[in-house]
This record gives sequence, structure tokens and C-alpha cells, in this order.
Amino acid sequence: MNPSMMDLSLNFEHSYAEQLPGFYVSHRPTPVPQPSLLQFNTALAAELGLDCEKLTPDVVEQIFSGNALPRDAEPLAQAYAGHQFGNFVPQLGDGRALLLGELLDQSGKRRDVALKGSGVTPFSRGGDGKAAVGPVLREYLISEAMHALDIPTTRALAAVATGESVMRDSRLPGAVLTRVASSHLRVGTFQYFAARSQDDSSRKLADYVIQRHYPNVSQDTHCYLSLLKGVVDRQADLIARWMLVGFIHGVMNTDNMAVSGETIDYGPCAFMDAYDPNAVFSSIDHAGRYAFGNQPTVAVWNLARFAETLLPLLGNENDEQAVADATAILETFMPTFQNHWYNGARNKLGLAHGETGANASEAERSLIDDWFELLAKYKVDYTLGWRYLADAAEGNPCNLRSLFTTSTDVDNFLERWRGLQDDLPSSNVATKMRATNPIYIPRNHLVEEALSAASDDGNLKPFEILLQAIRRPFTEDPTLPQYALPASAEFTANYRTFCGT
Repeated sequence: MNPSMMDLSLNFEHSYAEQLPGFYVSHRPTPVPQPSLLQFNTALAAELGLDCEKLTPDVVEQIFSGNALPRDAEPLAQAYAGHQFGNFVPQLGDGRALLLGELLDQSGKRRDVALKGSGVTPFSRGGDGKAAVGPVLREYLISEAMHALDIPTTRALAAVATGESVMRDSRLPGAVLTRVASSHLRVGTFQYFAARSQDDSSRKLADYVIQRHYPNVSQDTHCYLSLLKGVVDRQADLIARWMLVGFIHGVMNTDNMAVSGETIDYGPCAFMDAYDPNAVFSSIDHAGRYAFGNQPTVAVWNLARFAETLLPLLGNENDEQAVADATAILETFMPTFQNHWYNGARNKLGLAHGETGANASEAERSLIDDWFELLAKYKVDYTLGWRYLADAAEGNPCNLRSLFTTSTDVDNFLERWRGLQDDLPSSNVATKMRATNPIYIPRNHLVEEALSAASDDGNLKPFEILLQAIRRPFTEDPTLPQYALPASAEFTANYRTFCGT
């Protein structure tokens, strides 16, 4: 180890540890035998204000494997509970993750920096606390794709191989991910203390979340109701953004819903190829609880569990007024989601040229509904369907027609669509649409090819090419034509994703 690393500071702060004692267990990562850097996100490091000149590869692989922490790190495992597939587990917690500290980024925003896969913690519940190269690189790749698609998300700062194997169905090479988040506070964090009737702890947690994520409501007379409303609004926006790009989270347990409104925990997630509201890829979601089209309903269910934890702060859990007030806020989720959904689809259709912030008209909503019915009826590739509409806007509908088995329905749709467009040059409409509808997403077959090459052969080239493509999702690269194409029907029919634990 480089002796100078012992004195390295990353300017960590520790507001969570200082303000919420008893909400975590201090714990150090398990050393690994042979750390080796797989990926380092230099752009994110710069955004965090880190000195990249000091963070040479040998330093990065030591710090972000957990072998040699900076002197100002105070690693801890956070406590939380959660409903997993509808079943409540009163104690989960960070079983393989450790929060190192918080950084104020270049814009003054507080960000958590945490290791994932860094070994057993007091919350491990019999697990090994480790992670494999495949799941680590999956989270790195998908979270960076979501960021490029302008979807609130945790980010990946580093991926480091450990030089040891982890046992899953077979022996796999191990790795540690460094994850950056607005915070790692979850609905399940509130559930942990509510389940123990620790109302004072729930109040401290709510006050901390307001201070960190919703400071605008801190002076409200009913600040905890305002907190609930803020979380509901952010989740409605988030789920709409997921679905407008065809993303399926796969495991929307309450411990995987961040109260900040960011996407967190990329386990059995996937992007759809052919549009199907019932699409499920997770190997553990046998009943389709977290299917693509169920995501808004599940979000409301999760938020109801969050609201229940706040009832003692709103008055009394048996207080009819508190229940009525919370219920009224929960009932705003679906209308808010629908507005985000239709306005986002309106924008993707190139129709949003009128008054800024105006909602989709009834005629536009009807057109949007019919578009989704067409996508489902003909099993159209979700990404290409939207993207090829831009070609049709310029008077070239051939690519779009090629996605349908008959042109009659799509031609009728195009006629109605053109009738709702403003009198703007077609090239302007097409340009706007291409800036909204991605050509590149992390297609499942490409993700699996990249992860297999990295895990089985130590070959990171496919991963790096795919990462390059998804970081510029709206810009077509003529050297990467295959990265825009869907998988075969055979691949998609049999494709399943798995949790990384």
C-alpha cells in the first residue's frame, strides 16, 4: 500500500451519522486479496469535486475496494426494514453495503458515497456480503444509462474486482461497486422505526429527510404532510419517466424506494424490446407483481406504507383526520402520474410545441392511448417505434411501417398524428423528437454479452463500447448499427434477470 494513502482525505462529511445516532451500526469493509480497477467514472468524480490527479488507478482500487479507506471515512451500515413482494420483514438493513460518508458536490448538493459488495455487516442475515463482477457492472451500466436518459438515479463512481470468487450457482469473480446517491434513505428506513413504535426516531428521521431533500417544506404548519406530498410527487414523476423509456425495475420492494425520488437498486431490472404492458423479466417475480404496467399501482402501495409510518407524526395512528389527510395526498398520485405520462408521451410524439407546461389535450391523450394500443397489438419494438416516428415526421414512414405486419393501422395513426402537429417545419419536429426518443438503450442481449465477456473472460471491451453508446443515447453513431437493434424473439422469450445477491 502506498504510505501516502493513509493520509488521503476526500472531504467527507457525516450528517447522517451525526444527526441520527442509533440508525446504523459502524462497521469496516472486509479486505480483499487483489483489488483491480474495472471502471472509474472520472466525469462523476469531477462533479463530486474529487481531485482526480490524486486518484490514480492504484489509489482508486485500494480505496474503493475497501482495503485502504481515506482517513475521513466513517463506514457504517444503515438500518431499514421493508415489504418484499408484499411480505413485511422488520429488519433488513445494509447487508453488503457501507456508507463511507457524504460529499458536497460542485453545485453544493449533498451526496452519499457507499460501497456495495464490501463484505458481511451486522445486517447480513447469513449472506456473504459480497458481490460478483456481473451484477456490479450491470448496476454501473444501467445507472449510467438512466442518468443519460435524464431519469433521477443513483450513480456508479467505481467498480473494482476483488481477486476472489463468490459462490452463487457457481463460482464467480468478485467485485465492489461504489455508488453515489442523493441519500440511501428508503421507505423501508421509516418502516424500521415505525415497526418498533419508535415515534421519536421516526420524527428525527422525517426532520432529517425534510432538511436534506425537501427544505422548502420545513416551515410548513403541517410539514410531515408536505413531506408525504413531496415524496408522492417525485415518485409519480419518476415512475412515468421509467415507463416512457420502457424500463422495468423488477423488484419494487419498499426497501428499494428512495424517499429522495431517485432510482435505487438495479437488480433484476430490464428494458423492454417489444412493447408489452405485462412484461416481466425478473426470475423471482412469478406472479408479475412488478410487471411493467403494474409499476404505478405498486408505487401507490409502497407510498401507502410510507404514509402509515408518518401517521403518529400527523396526530395519532387512530386519528381519523390524520388518516383522511394522508389518504387525500395518496389519491393525488395517479392523476399526477397520468399528467407526467401523457405530457411525456406528448413530447415524445413531437406535439409539445405550444404553451410551456401545458397539459396534453383530450385529443392528444386519445392519440397517445391509441399509439400504445398499436404498439401492443403488433408487438412493436418500444424504442424503435418512438425513434422511427421522427423519420415519419420528415415524410419517410418506411422504417416505422417495417415494424408493423400491416400498414393500414399505422397509416391511419400517422394521419391523425399529423393533424395534431403545429405548423412547424418537419425537420424541426424530427430534430426535437430525436432529442427525446433514444436510439440506444441497454438492450438486454447486449448487456448480457458485455457482462459475460467481463465475468468469464476478463474482457471489458464489449462493456466499454456499450457504455459509450448508452452515455449518448439520443445521438446515432454510424459505427454502432447493431446497438440499435432488438434481440431476437427467441432471446426475449426466454430472457430472465436475477438479483445480484
